[in-house]
Amino acid sequence: MTYVVATAEDRSPRFGFIVSKQVGNAVTRNTVRRRLKAVCAEALPGVRAGADIVIRALPTAATADYAQLRDEVTRCLSRKAAA
Repeated sequence: MTYVVATAEDRSPRFGFIVSKQVGNAVTRNTVRRRLKAVCAEALPGVRAGADIVIRALPTAATADYAQLRDEVTRCLSRKAAA
């Protein structure tokens, strides 16, 4: 689930991650967060400047591999925060 707020500020996009205990134990949550950070770093050139993006990881993110997370995040970002 992705939330995007566009601002008129001329700065690079900011990302925030919500990974609750429903996703799994601490090791699983941190793994999901690290994967999401890597995906967002790859997608950064395609995101409009000044955007504030919050990604909420659902429990299914714990079993998703990196490619599935990348596909889902890039799909959401292309719809909501494309440059």
